[in-house]
Amino acid sequence: MLGDIFTFLLLLILIIFALSLVARTVRIVHQSQVLIVERLGKYYKTCGSGLNIIIPFIDNVRRVVDLRVQVLDSEPQPVITKDNVTMEIDTVVYYQITDPIKATYEIADLVRAMHYLTLTTLRDIIGNMELDQTLSSRDEINNRLRLVLDEATDKWGVRVERVEVKNINPPADIRQAMEAQMRAEREKRAAILQAEGQREAEIKKAEGEKQAQILRAEAEKEAQILRAEAQRVANIKKAEGEAQAIQLVAAAEAKRIELVMKALKEADMDEKMLTMKSIEALMKLADSHNKVFIPYETASILGSLGAIKELLAPGHGGGKGSGKDCPQGQEESLAG
Repeated sequence: MLGDIFTFLLLLILIIFALSLVARTVRIVHQSQVLIVERLGKYYKTCGSGLNIIIPFIDNVRRVVDLRVQVLDSEPQPVITKDNVTMEIDTVVYYQITDPIKATYEIADLVRAMHYLTLTTLRDIIGNMELDQTLSSRDEINNRLRLVLDEATDKWGVRVERVEVKNINPPADIRQAMEAQMRAEREKRAAILQAEGQREAEIKKAEGEKQAQILRAEAEKEAQILRAEAQRVANIKKAEGEAQAIQLVAAAEAKRIELVMKALKEADMDEKMLTMKSIEALMKLADSHNKVFIPYETASILGSLGAIKELLAPGHGGGKGSGKDCPQGQEESLAG
């Protein structure tokens, strides 16, 4: 009975040992990871992803190295600027192990070394910059910090991909002063924008008034031109009407003279009666306010005034009895 128990325990120990030996011999490595294997305390090989066989008690897995990009997030650290302002800055470093052997054997604690290196480099960079430059040059800080870290960690088999300054926290009194300055700056910009808006409004208003005056002047000019054109047309029409009236009067006068001459010819008036009618016509023309142009031939008529005077004198037929030489019908015709 006791022998059976001893045999069972021995068998159980052998099974556990065999399973442990298999577990130490067969190693499965995940993607983006490698195993640093040592044989008898010395570097032997680097096992990639997949199934790998390791000899127990001879080979030893020194380290599992992750080849993916890793993140080193540092706590806020106090730094002093060039103008002696103390502030807290926290950074994030993105790095990747490119040489697992160097990352294992060249540095004892890679993460801690990178943390201290980031802190000292950051203090050196910020110490050469003033507060305002620090707040406005975050990209410059990131680039300078990445270059320094990448150069320093290259011998450790590490490549620094990116460095970001997350927060820059000045002291409370500096923040209050900055807030007051920003409020003043915003109020200044608001006042400038308001003044510019007022100026633009005044300019637009002046331009509108100028344009309105120009349009009114052009409208007045057009109106004057139209009135002058209308007056000119009216004067032309009036002149044409007067000319037509004069032509009609002249035509009527010529017609009347033609009728008178025709009547005289038909009445067979003697020379004395014609002279008398001519004198009467000249007297009527002289009484009018119009200018009178007397033809040269009229001088002969005026030269006959003496003869006409004798005709009008008593006893020479110039009185009432003169009508005997001219029939009554002819006198009426001449008077007409």
